[in-house]
Amino acid sequence: MEKVENIERASVAEQAKKKSIVREYAEAIIIALVLAFIIRTFVVQAFKIPSGSMIPTLQIGDHILVNKFIYRFTDVKRGDIIVFKFPKDESRDFIKRVVGLPGDKIEVKDKKVYINDKEIDESYAFHEEAGGGSFHPRDIFGPVTVPENNFFVMGDNRENSMDSRFWGLLDKNKIKGRAFIIYWSWDSMNFGVRWNRLAMMLK
Repeated sequence: MEKVENIERASVAEQAKKKSIVREYAEAIIIALVLAFIIRTFVVQAFKIPSGSMIPTLQIGDHILVNKFIYRFTDVKRGDIIVFKFPKDESRDFIKRVVGLPGDKIEVKDKKVYINDKEIDESYAFHEEAGGGSFHPRDIFGPVTVPENNFFVMGDNRENSMDSRFWGLLDKNKIKGRAFIIYWSWDSMNFGVRWNRLAMMLK
């Protein structure tokens, strides 16, 4: 009788131990999922670059991280690379560079960008076509003054970017965050990793 009781006690203890282990794993998984959700929603989110509108700064196949809380503590700056909800279709995310800030007078003349009547240095801008008397809408724009809580954004690949020159100004409330690093880059044309782009800080 005593042996049977000891066996039963051992069985109950073993089952309790198994339940405890299962519970620990379940709690760990739930906590991990909650943390992942919080981080993705409020802190950092990963994005993949699907188009060439930001060439050469960002290549098709680059995977980037976006800081989603930075603009709670600092202002949007000229030159920031931002991810935002496309104003014409908020189900889509766009990535562009901030060129014009609130209060800026923006004008594009023969591919050159002028802010408050002064041409700005844009070492990051890429042009497939040379300037020289272009009258294409993408090369001639404005002037327009950026109102409060709005921004003028452009892709670095100027002849291949659907940006503020075409769909207008960007409301601050549509900004998701600032892109700050490339953590992975896959060249689908050559089926290889672009090792030289990994951990590249964006500026």
